[in-house]
Amino acid sequence: MNNLHIYNKWPIAREGLPFILLSLSLTCLFLFLNMFLPSLFFCLITLFVIFFFRDPERKCNQIPGSVISPADGKIIEIRKVKGKDNPLEQDAVKISIFMSIFNVHVNRSPVTATIRHISYHPGKFFSANLDKASEQNERNIVCMETDAHQHIAVIQIAGLIARRIVCWIEEGDKVLQGQRFGLIRFGSRLEVFMADDSRITVQPGQKVKAGETIVGYLQ
Repeated sequence: MNNLHIYNKWPIAREGLPFILLSLSLTCLFLFLNMFLPSLFFCLITLFVIFFFRDPERKCNQIPGSVISPADGKIIEIRKVKGKDNPLEQDAVKISIFMSIFNVHVNRSPVTATIRHISYHPGKFFSANLDKASEQNERNIVCMETDAHQHIAVIQIAGLIARRIVCWIEEGDKVLQGQRFGLIRFGSRLEVFMADDSRITVQPGQKVKAGETIVGYLQ
């Protein structure tokens, strides 16, 4: 497996293709049957699904020591957590990012690193902007180590509507900062954990873009 593989070069994430083809087929079927309102409904659904699964190119400057946002969305929480309460198993800073259904949902690596551990946990589907979503919702934990032996963790968390977490990387893979590594379907949450001495450059309520917005610097 090529650990620097670019998983998608299309403007739409490949996981969206089955949904697009299904809604487009239903649009064509109802048009063929001269049923205008159903065909219009499924046409709008097709346009929304294309919009949701869009996957634009992003330019990552890869500034040394920087940690970039792994997701589009809004910062809903920044707080320090103890080692027993996070996947780094050391005192850390947690940055929580909420993705609405209108955000790009392709996730990108916050740093250039080696994937040390990936663990999937089934769970519930509370609204992703609620605190209990972090611990009780379906989630996928990705732990990374940079060449400087700094540790970062990213958690993909399913939301109220999202019912499928997609992760394209495997343990042992080398990922570049800004490289696509997965997505979550239809509304969700991403959490980033870094050492508690990291310098944070974002604040709650701020909007961020995956692959572009710097959320902090590793010390």
